[in-house]
Amino acid sequence: MNAPSKPIRPEMGIAVRRALLGRCPNCGKGKLFSSYLSPVNRCSVCNEFYGDIRTDDAAPWITILLVGLIAVPIVLAVESSTHWPLWVSLSAWLLFALTLTLALLPRAKACLIAITWSMQTPGSGGD
Repeated sequence: MNAPSKPIRPEMGIAVRRALLGRCPNCGKGKLFSSYLSPVNRCSVCNEFYGDIRTDDAAPWITILLVGLIAVPIVLAVESSTHWPLWVSLSAWLLFALTLTLALLPRAKACLIAITWSMQTPGSGGD
């Protein structure tokens, strides 16, 4: 008798790419998030369980680091070559940092979910 074969998981790079697009790391077809930052409990297509994978504070920390790495050189380069009024600079850079943060946060969370799922590490919320 043949033992039931374990389903083959995609490589970590493929899983991360799928998650960065907001898709299920396993099949790449189902949605990973039910809303802005709420991951689905199970994939609607392949039924893969994501309910016990928790990223907690890691995604905001990664987002803070990335926004700083991206924004600070741009701000320094632009501010050294332009002479905007202070209110324009403050408004523009605040809006830039906020937009960048809101764009990167779900992608950081998706990346962490995909890495945790791909490595088959137990989530802190499950048994």
